[in-house]
Amino acid sequence: MIQRTPARIEARNEAPSSNVASQRDQAGSSIQSWQQILADSVTSPEQLLTRLGLPFEPWLKGANAGHRLFSVRVPEPFLRRMQHGNANDPLLRQVLPLADEALHQPGYVRDPLAENTAIQTTGLIRKYQSRALLMVTGQCAINCRYCFRRHFPYDSQRLGPEDRRQVLASLNASPDVNEVILSGGDPLAVNDRLLAQWARALAEVPHIKRLRIHSRLPVVIPQRVCDALLQWLEATPIQKILVVHVNHPAELDTATRQAFARLKQAGVTLLNQSVILKGVNDCADTLATLSEELFDAGVMPYYLHAFDPVAGAHHFDVCDQTAARLVQDLMQRLPGFLVPKLVRELPGEASKTPVDINYQPAETASY
Repeated sequence: MIQRTPARIEARNEAPSSNVASQRDQAGSSIQSWQQILADSVTSPEQLLTRLGLPFEPWLKGANAGHRLFSVRVPEPFLRRMQHGNANDPLLRQVLPLADEALHQPGYVRDPLAENTAIQTTGLIRKYQSRALLMVTGQCAINCRYCFRRHFPYDSQRLGPEDRRQVLASLNASPDVNEVILSGGDPLAVNDRLLAQWARALAEVPHIKRLRIHSRLPVVIPQRVCDALLQWLEATPIQKILVVHVNHPAELDTATRQAFARLKQAGVTLLNQSVILKGVNDCADTLATLSEELFDAGVMPYYLHAFDPVAGAHHFDVCDQTAARLVQDLMQRLPGFLVPKLVRELPGEASKTPVDINYQPAETASY
């Protein structure tokens, strides 16, 4: 079973968000911290099915088989957005293990992006000329069944004090790198004291102009956007970009939108990347609504990723031809700035590779 690396986190109470049902205990104690919400996540198929009112038959046997390969983790705020009793709920589909995960499918591999060959030093991945990716942690707030890093060897990439010094030395010696991406796992699963230390150290590297963070936490646990996070973001002198990961408009609620607004007020540029997933968002109506609602919430649609062929997730795969047709439809419905780029990451390529949509403009253009 994959074991996500546990991150040391600091408890800190914060103000409640408006859409989360009361999380005060019977004694009237303060609202739970994001760390406590993370610790209280659903972590078994039985819990997940029970909470959603779904019968164990026919779901539990297959869910347990998938869970043994890649464990269940679903935080409460994300769980509450799912439709009770609906086994086809698009949010549930992203986190419910299935028996299909244990089936071997040719062409679906453990490291579909060949990241193990791109590790420059412990925790630092260099795939592109001007960007470096820093694996801050293996911990995630939610275990998405389609994750392309579900087999990643996080244990061998843990960053100790000497590893951190080596990372900074490597970056200082790489003047072609002007942007560092905090990734994982989910970097925002790490405590803010450590993240602030990383931000200060990276900002001191003369040629680094941007700090990018890839995180699902502001979506699945909006309480993560707390005062401590905003303080170090505001204090970071280089440009800050947060790329969130939203696949379906049902993932957006009042608390999530409020979290996005606080991040924007702290000077953070917000982008979104989605993955095209069968049974989740392989529908033009869904994708169009997602782009509109993201933009209304202050987030720019950025990438729509073609599916990475990772072992255990073949049942999510959508062929490029279908994905291209969906993007063609989006181009007819939406202004260009709301159409995410359909891309595929290919090992060894110098950048993301655009998927050819063979778009033929309509005789009558709409603006």
